[in-house]
Amino acid sequence: MERILNATLNSYRGLRHAFLTEAAFREEVIAFALALPLGWFIAPGPGWYVAMIGSLLAVMAVELLNTGIERLSDHVTPDHHPAIGRVKDYGSAAVFCGLSLAGLVWLVALGIRIGLI
Repeated sequence: MERILNATLNSYRGLRHAFLTEAAFREEVIAFALALPLGWFIAPGPGWYVAMIGSLLAVMAVELLNTGIERLSDHVTPDHHPAIGRVKDYGSAAVFCGLSLAGLVWLVALGIRIGLI
């Protein structure tokens, strides 16, 4: 039980620190908070709602991983290095892929809801 409590506290600290220090993560949390009720009206069914909200949670998870990579990269060397720049670009591309997936899920759900699909 103690391990679970410690893991939960570590997660809370990570989420809190990311929210306080990362503008992109803050924006995603705000979008998530708005999407929770909005998705309920857009989703064609419960499974769609889970997919829509899940896609946003996945975006936030990838954003947190990208932030971790960027922070570690800056810790290794604050100087510009082409290889570290590529690593950061890969992380950014991963966030873009997650955002694209979330956008696609939400657009298809909306299309089904309004009868276009």
